[in-house]
Amino acid sequence: MKKCIVIGVTGGIAAFKTCQLVSNLKKKDYDIHVIMTKNATEFIAPLTFESLSGNRVSIDTFDRNFEYSTQHISLAKKADCFVIVPATANVIAKIVHGLADDMLTTTFLACSCKKIICPAMNTGMLNNQITQENIMKCKELGYEIIDSDDGYLACGDIGKGKLADIDLIEQAIEKSLEKPLLKGKRICITAGPTQEAIDPVRFITNHSSGKMGHALAKIARNLGAEVTLIEGPTSLSDLPWINTIHVKSAKDMFNEVTKRADQFDCIIKAAAVADYTIKNPATQKVKKQENDLTLVLERTDDILAYLGQHKKENQILCGFAMETENLIENARNKCIKKNCDLVIANSINTEGAGFKTDTNKITIIRKDSIKEVDLMSKEECARIILEECFKGESYVTNN
Repeated sequence: MKKCIVIGVTGGIAAFKTCQLVSNLKKKDYDIHVIMTKNATEFIAPLTFESLSGNRVSIDTFDRNFEYSTQHISLAKKADCFVIVPATANVIAKIVHGLADDMLTTTFLACSCKKIICPAMNTGMLNNQITQENIMKCKELGYEIIDSDDGYLACGDIGKGKLADIDLIEQAIEKSLEKPLLKGKRICITAGPTQEAIDPVRFITNHSSGKMGHALAKIARNLGAEVTLIEGPTSLSDLPWINTIHVKSAKDMFNEVTKRADQFDCIIKAAAVADYTIKNPATQKVKKQENDLTLVLERTDDILAYLGQHKKENQILCGFAMETENLIENARNKCIKKNCDLVIANSINTEGAGFKTDTNKITIIRKDSIKEVDLMSKEECARIILEECFKGESYVTNN
């Protein structure tokens, strides 16, 4: 059954940004219902949201065109998450004091689901003591506040009050829809490539984009885990509500992972760490020469092997194996040799899998079992990997 998200839109200039949010969520196959205040319709036409969501927009509590039902109660019962975006100072004041004088505030008051408020307003209004007290009261009532950003505002002022980034709001919504199955778990995930310096200008690296590691971190966070992401250089933005540590070289990653290893219930090594580094990198740029250039390489520290040797009791260790041949044999040998609980194997030769793609096709290897997984998105893969990591454990569930 589709998750139902109710989006309340109030009368602020940032209302137009909510169109992108509705579009993004609809593409992920959520059931989206938009409620607008009458002031919001001055900024954007209800038809826009109806086209994007596929559902009739609610405005008037006593709209006679709906099928007979108490609409605000019907939506309140159906909602898995209610988000007000943008939330003006006026609507925040109303919901804090239990005022229900339109469809939006009436439905909000009737809902018992997760509630998210995204303030957007003039800096002076936001900084007003009354507004700040109202926002604090919202937090005390258990509503999640997605803080406004600093920037250039529609009124011409520069300061805090700009609607938070739509991607951040979207992630907050998706996080709220998950049951916290991994609540209380501390998970370390590594991601991306490493860079091994030849000189101050050049380096050797690989094609890893970090997408698989990011997908694992995002899903683990959404499931309630406390996540530390240690990643090499990527073009991906930091994920909110995740402790992200940036490194460059294999040595950097070894140091950052091993000094924290005992803190975690589970370590997932999704990074593509260089096996070799330059033995003596040049301190100045190496100039072009007439003859070939020879680089002397030496082995890097094997992070997975170290973790396997020093694994604490009940700690889960998951490795990754990217192969071009003998996938199952090489991955199983890696699992046994490095004392992993499981290894996630994939082949760079498989279409839609491997580096830089948004999909992956994995095989889950244990010392005594093999599980093939069909081609799917990396986030779907991440969910399966996390389920396998904590297989047989008693999850903390909040219904």
